[in-house]
Amino acid sequence: MISLTNVYAVLLIMVLILSSCATSANQQNPPNDIEVLSSFENTIAQVVEKSMPAVVSLSLTKEEKKDNKIVKTSGGGSGFIFHKDGYTMTNQHVVDGAINIRVRMFDDTTHNAQLIGADPNSDIAVLKIKAGKDLPFLKFADSSKIRVGQFAIAIGDPIGYRYTVTAGIVGGINRCFHPKSKLFQYCHNYIQTDAWINPGSSGGPLLNIKGEVIGINSLNPGEGSTLAINIGLAEKISKKLIAHGRIIRGYIDADLRPDSNGVKITRVKPNTHVSRCGLKRNDIIVEFDGKQITSLNDFRYSYMDCQIGKQCPIKVLRGEQEVTLNLLIDEMPLEMVGRSAKTDSVCWKELGLAVRKLENGIYQRYAYLAEEDRGILVEQVKKDSLAAKADIPRGALIVAINGKEIVDENTIDTVLQDKQTTTEFVIDIKSVRGVEKVTIKLGKN
Repeated sequence: MISLTNVYAVLLIMVLILSSCATSANQQNPPNDIEVLSSFENTIAQVVEKSMPAVVSLSLTKEEKKDNKIVKTSGGGSGFIFHKDGYTMTNQHVVDGAINIRVRMFDDTTHNAQLIGADPNSDIAVLKIKAGKDLPFLKFADSSKIRVGQFAIAIGDPIGYRYTVTAGIVGGINRCFHPKSKLFQYCHNYIQTDAWINPGSSGGPLLNIKGEVIGINSLNPGEGSTLAINIGLAEKISKKLIAHGRIIRGYIDADLRPDSNGVKITRVKPNTHVSRCGLKRNDIIVEFDGKQITSLNDFRYSYMDCQIGKQCPIKVLRGEQEVTLNLLIDEMPLEMVGRSAKTDSVCWKELGLAVRKLENGIYQRYAYLAEEDRGILVEQVKKDSLAAKADIPRGALIVAINGKEIVDENTIDTVLQDKQTTTEFVIDIKSVRGVEKVTIKLGKN
């Protein structure tokens, strides 16, 4: 825990600073130390009082797999409302595996909450409270104006103590925290603070002195500091989750490292879009999609925001020569976005395809899809499977099989199970290669 000595030291410094400022402004009748401290105390208390109605406690029922059995468990956490329609922010790890979410408000009323979307890569989740009325909400701060040394106020529901408030300062910005994992993780996205966060506080707001949200309380790595996700990233992710229900990220399958001139390619893998477009080992990327590249993170964030299947102009230095190529953007692999292939489906067992339904709005993230398209998207192709031998690409939209429209995973499994009367499947797909028919002959795996 943070020592009282540290708290007293911060307050004493504030008293001295505010007293000095007040004395300069009004030499004839300066406020005394108690008045200055009371003013500061009232400011903090007012921020807390105004913010609390928009902070919520979460109660969750989860399903987890233990000893090859599905068991139900309970969990909890914190969150805050950021739109009058009931959109609520919390951490992804708080709602992971939840099958039922209840939200408890400041006035002790409870409501069901719908999970709009969750993103393991940024640890952000968006819920929507079904209250049937406008709700109090918190405003986002301008993330570019967050400063080391400014005040930070955390509100949450730690270890069963509702609406616990801790305060401190921003001890650092642009911090990283990367546990070992295949999951893609953002760099420099955490705010470090000494406003203490305990289990149950995750997902609650970190506020500035104006009551604006500067971060989402997320981690307690110890050593007297806690970490909150920068609200700039959280706001960006929340908008995409509301629009699409999930985050679809672009990807470039090559090994990269920083270079003083941009980003250097250290390895080009065969049979990838990187190799096909003509990029080579030791090429230095200096411009991507019309934007100058100044860092590796800058480059990664640029291609992650691109549509899947988009041809992006890329400018590289190759020795003394400047070369411009067109690079096609892949979709980030499943293991990097926290998902896994559905290996219990008929589609996986028969064809070697992991698929998901084309959800509303998702088509916008794919350069080759349109609003009217219907079908299922190929998320993964099993090596040496019938689908791999038929050259069905990852990211392809399966529209029909043997003339029957495919609308979801159940439809394709039903079609594939009824194989007694056919010796082949003719599959209509739409991909970066355009619209085509692919034939898979059965019994040739």
